[in-house]
Amino acid sequence: MGSRKKQMAEAIKAEKKQVAFAKLNNCPTSPRKMRLVADLVRGEKADKALQILRFSQKEASRRLEKLLLSAIANWQAKNEDADIEEANLFVKEIRVDGGSMLKRLRPAPQGRAHRIRKRSNHVTVVVDSLNKTQS
Repeated sequence: MGSRKKQMAEAIKAEKKQVAFAKLNNCPTSPRKMRLVADLVRGEKADKALQILRFSQKEASRRLEKLLLSAIANWQAKNEDADIEEANLFVKEIRVDGGSMLKRLRPAPQGRAHRIRKRSNHVTVVVDSLNKTQS
């Protein structure tokens, strides 16, 4: 590895240490349904996002609420000296990607079969502090 590439890799690694995130892999919900809920909380402050998820009727909101709490706990573990209320945490990025697909066959009339695709997704939530980004 060249010296420039090594320096860049170390810079990216140092930058990732400052970012608090949480991932949920192979969640058995359609990515489209999860994105509907994720769009509600993208860019919101953490406490407001938790309230939105808590009172949402969607099933995907329960999983996202748990994931957001995990991301906040990860931020707190990385910034032990900082206070959560003073930090003004917000959802910097929330990404829903398609996961693996279970393919099943459903019997159809006249000896045919229809393919049923049971979709899953991967969700990544990145939490950051408003105070840190402004300074």
